[in-house]
Amino acid sequence: MRAAAISMPRLDKMPGMFFSANPREVKGTGHSLLDNKTQKKRPKTFGMDVKTYLRSMIPHLESGMKSSKSKDILSADEVIQWSQSLEKLLANQTGQDVFGNFLKSEFSEENIEFWLACEDYKKTESDLLHYKAEKIYKAFVHSDATKQINIDFHTRESTAKKIKAPTPTCFDEAQKVIYTLMEKDSYPRFLKSNIYLNLLNDLQANSLK
Repeated sequence: MRAAAISMPRLDKMPGMFFSANPREVKGTGHSLLDNKTQKKRPKTFGMDVKTYLRSMIPHLESGMKSSKSKDILSADEVIQWSQSLEKLLANQTGQDVFGNFLKSEFSEENIEFWLACEDYKKTESDLLHYKAEKIYKAFVHSDATKQINIDFHTRESTAKKIKAPTPTCFDEAQKVIYTLMEKDSYPRFLKSNIYLNLLNDLQANSLK
C-alpha cells in the first residue's frame, strides 16, 4: 500500500523567513532564498551585521505573539519619533544601535561611541573619574587616538587640560561639538537611509496585518 505523499511548505512562501537551510540544500529549487542577488542585497540594504539586524527586527516579528503594550516590542510610532530629533533617537536603546550601524557604514562610528562614553562618564563615581577620563581621552581625543574624533584644536587642548583634574563635566565641550556634528551631518542622512526607511516600512506594514 502506497504511503500518501506529504506536502511540504515552500520556504520561499513562508512569511517572516529570513534564513533557510544550507544554500547547497536549496540549490536547484526554482526560487532559492539564498541566491546571489539576495546575498548581496541584504548587507547593502540594511548595512548591519546579522546580530544587530535581528535585535532590531525580532521584536517586530514577534509582535503578533505579544501584547502591543510590551516594552520588548519596537513599534512604528517609536521609530517615527526618531525622526523628530537626534535627542529622541539617542534616548532609545535600539535607536542607538541602528544609528550606530549607520555611522559604521559611513566609517564614523567613533562619534556615537564617544558620545555614549561621555554619557557613561558623567555617572562615574569620583574615585574612578581619573581612570575613565584618561581612558576616554586616549581612545578618542588624543592626537594619536585610534578612534580620534573630529574636534577643533582649541577643544582638544581644553579637554586635555581638564582631565588633569577630572570632573564629571570635563568632556562636555567636546561632547557638544560631536553631538552638533552628528545632528547637522550624519543624522539627516540617516533619516533618508535604507537602514531607517526599510525598518520603518516593515514595522508599518506589520502593524496593518
